Amino acid sequence: MINLASTDKIQIITSAAGDIECYASYVDIVTATGVITPGRAVLASIVTAATTDFVTAPAAGTIRNVKFISIHNNSGSVTNLVTVRLTDGANISDLINATLLPNETTNFTEGAGWERMNSSGVPVLSSSSSTVDVQTFSATGTWTKPTTFTPQAVQVRIWGAGGGGGAGASLATATVAKGGGGGGGGMSKWITYRAADLPASLTVTIGAVGAAGTPGAAGAAGGNGGVGGNTTFGTGPAFLTAFGGGGGAGGAITAAATGGGGGGGAGGAGGTGSTSGGAGGLPTVGTLGAGGQGVTGTILAATTANAEWGGAGGAGIAATPAASSLGGSSLYGGGGGGAGGSHSAALATIAGGAGGASNSYVAGGGGAVGTDGVTPTAGSAGAAATSLAGGSGGGGGGTTVTASTSAAAGGAGGQGGGGGGGGGCGMNPGLGGAGGTGGAGYAIVITW
Repeated sequence: MINLASTDKIQIITSAAGDIECYASYVDIVTATGVITPGRAVLASIVTAATTDFVTAPAAGTIRNVKFISIHNNSGSVTNLVTVRLTDGANISDLINATLLPNETTNFTEGAGWERMNSSGVPVLSSSSSTVDVQTFSATGTWTKPTTFTPQAVQVRIWGAGGGGGAGASLATATVAKGGGGGGGGMSKWITYRAADLPASLTVTIGAVGAAGTPGAAGAAGGNGGVGGNTTFGTGPAFLTAFGGGGGAGGAITAAATGGGGGGGAGGAGGTGSTSGGAGGLPTVGTLGAGGQGVTGTILAATTANAEWGGAGGAGIAATPAASSLGGSSLYGGGGGGAGGSHSAALATIAGGAGGASNSYVAGGGGAVGTDGVTPTAGSAGAAATSLAGGSGGGGGGTTVTASTSAAAGGAGGQGGGGGGGGGCGMNPGLGGAGGTGGAGYAIVITW
């Protein structure tokens, strides 16, 4: 129980502007007669960072016995550090300091003490270790160490940006002509620090998207996709860098192979495709730490350019194109982009392929390939990253053999390292499809 004499009162201190609701019930006991009178205190919502009188003092000769207190954070987005204190005007005693996440409640019950409840009314631990701060970064910004509780650990997960897909070629003659290669996926890194080892704030730099390959002039080869930027948490060797994926090669107007972009690695970005797949970022196979290897982009229809922590390889197209050139997948990094559609020397369409996925070791599963024909369609964009997986690769763009018709663009890679899909091959004077942009980098920082 909490007893208040005639000079005592209970106050609420809020740390942030929000919506704090307070209720208390009590009984007043007249010391001379023993007469008991029930009462209650209800505050209008506290919407500012302030010190507010809550349960006031009883009359002289009366003891106010507080039985129950409920403090609810009615905000849907603001976390508030709430202090409940007792003061007699000269002395102050803090009863509890509670960090309340949105829609959480802390209750005092006579005989049981204080208990914190989550938004579903389920009790949670009252120690500081049960408080969690999650900061996500889709653009460059500053991570700030929480001050509303004493953090013990900081877990950081980052993805480099995906490489852009190559643009498709434009050619109307009875010659093999190619769609663009898919961009390589960005690498993922994940580490946990002791909170005390980190400064009060650090810069989080999000890797810029790999540029989309630009179609050439009518009758010309497509342009290469750009390399995805690197994502960093802090600076220096003690902190993290996740490297971006390489760009897919532009589609050729000959039977030359089209290489997919290489996946980003732990020690370097993926290479841009050429007539072979772009090299995967360091480390190479067989070296220490090869789990972070960025896989080399493929020129095969059934790609094996799958990775673990490194970015997956983008899909390429063999000298004699075959259908369904799929982007590689990665267990934790970004998926590679799918290849754009091509056409054969007999002027038949040869479909491109879907982008690769993250949280997978099977090629494909990302953005869908576009349709071919009289009105080709663009590849679908890849899915964005979550705390479970990186971004998936965009699908390749559709192709056409309809006279004077342009091809469709590759799909954009999902944020969190997905490689862009390659553009399809057009029919001169129709242009090839543009490549899809690679997915930007991403970061999640969890503190508890």
